[in-house]
Amino acid sequence: MGENCGIFGVYSPMSCSYCIKMGTHALQHRGEQYGGIATYNKNKNSLQLITKPQHVEHSFTKELLEKLEGNLGIGHASAKDPQPFFADCKIGKFALAYNGNIINAQELREELWSQGHSFFTDHDVEILTKLVAQGKDFLEGISRLTEKVKGSFSLVVLTEDGVYAVRDPFARKPLIIGENKGEYAVASESRALNYTGLNANIRDLEAGEIILINKDGFNTVKRLESKKKAHCIFEWGYIASIDSVMEGIPIITARNNAGRALARNDNVGADLVAAVPLSGIGHALGYQEESGLIYKYVFLIDRFLGRSYTPPDQKTRDEIARRKLSTINEVIKGKRIILVDDSIVRGTQIRNKVRELKEAGAREVHVRISCPPLEAPCPYDRATRSYEELATKNFTREGLKKYIDADSLKYNTLDDFVDAVIKNSKLTRSDLCLACFCEPVMQ
Repeated sequence: MGENCGIFGVYSPMSCSYCIKMGTHALQHRGEQYGGIATYNKNKNSLQLITKPQHVEHSFTKELLEKLEGNLGIGHASAKDPQPFFADCKIGKFALAYNGNIINAQELREELWSQGHSFFTDHDVEILTKLVAQGKDFLEGISRLTEKVKGSFSLVVLTEDGVYAVRDPFARKPLIIGENKGEYAVASESRALNYTGLNANIRDLEAGEIILINKDGFNTVKRLESKKKAHCIFEWGYIASIDSVMEGIPIITARNNAGRALARNDNVGADLVAAVPLSGIGHALGYQEESGLIYKYVFLIDRFLGRSYTPPDQKTRDEIARRKLSTINEVIKGKRIILVDDSIVRGTQIRNKVRELKEAGAREVHVRISCPPLEAPCPYDRATRSYEELATKNFTREGLKKYIDADSLKYNTLDDFVDAVIKNSKLTRSDLCLACFCEPVMQ
């Protein structure tokens, strides 16, 4: 299984390791357990790779970056496994990193076993490197990978030719390019391009597009057949950083629109609107703007704890969620609060937040959820593994309201949420993957 990850790739006329560190750091909200950087030094014909089981900001020191020589490189932020992954084969040395989920990973592993391949890890990224290595050259190997893999993926491949960047034919996972003064980069989110100053001529890769990045800039070397687009709508609802833009849609705008939709369909009496930080803030601000109620911070964020969604096990997720937010009691006491969050997956975290507000003296807590109820585990890149984990499968709506101890509970409808995301954009409903809301998407 894959997790949400962040990938970054760059060509620079100068040493690129610091730029990769900064770009990967800007994507660490997509995966905080591992950070990795690989660079290629053409003068020495050498590829260097270092991965660390921690945030790149803290682990990649100046001394370590000096060992990562070269003008080409890639970076990876992960919640699951260490990447990039190195390979040395008949077509040359390369390193690969990806964001997504390979649904048929076990099938591919068994096929490669039958061909005599050995595996040194149980990570899906190793499968991808072996598929690339079967090509006559890197482009053919990457093309072979895209033909064999089912699921969602955006990936970067560091080679002596440059950095190949690939977006799957459904464009489920984001991938964006930008440049500045002879430097060229690709990233999972535009915030990484802004963070590194490589934010001129930004555009999203097309579905199925393969580009090569080197001193000559960006070159589209192949376009895979794309029967339809299926952008993950959860990127706008939760996953992406609020300062990113995807497919021309600012994340903050989509979340504001979704919050406004919640407020338009609500008539509960309240004193203030508050958010479950951080991902709930954009939705809550939209609710506040539409309702005219005041917005208040009721939780203080511990800046030194990570995102509670990204850890791989539920116990760790719950512990981080409990510790990272503390209540601001003076704001809460005696108030009727509209508490806005992006989504409910299992229900444990919102339950804890409601309980903490009431223990701090809130008179009422009305929970408003911007995303519609999650009806199915997502096969393409979400942390839920089974129907049994979903609150919607364990409770009725009234039962869930009682479980989280809310005075009321409301969600956006799927129609309202979709309209909020695509409003004034080039996208249509058919361009979105809505599988987690039980609207089928072709494979």
